[in-house]
Amino acid sequence: MLKHGEVNPLNVFGLREVVNCPPHFEKVQFDLRVSGKQITDWIYENFESRFWFGDIYYSSESGSVVMSACAAFESASEASYFALILDQINSSTNNYLS
Repeated sequence: MLKHGEVNPLNVFGLREVVNCPPHFEKVQFDLRVSGKQITDWIYENFESRFWFGDIYYSSESGSVVMSACAAFESASEASYFALILDQINSSTNNYLS
């Protein structure tokens, strides 16, 4: 992990964040309240495996198309931890929408 001073070979070769989400990755959907860079920076600092971050589209119950942010992880344990701590990462002290 980056915050412990350990070099991750996936980071060195630029293979950590994948371009497309593979089907075997565990997905965590959420409404983005901070910049995407803050989310990916936190993932780089705290996790080790490969991940994908982007937008996904799905149909709501009313039939409309909805966009949501999504982070997907190769490691299921990292996805679980991310889902548990997401409220702390994805909150802004300058939330003007409230």
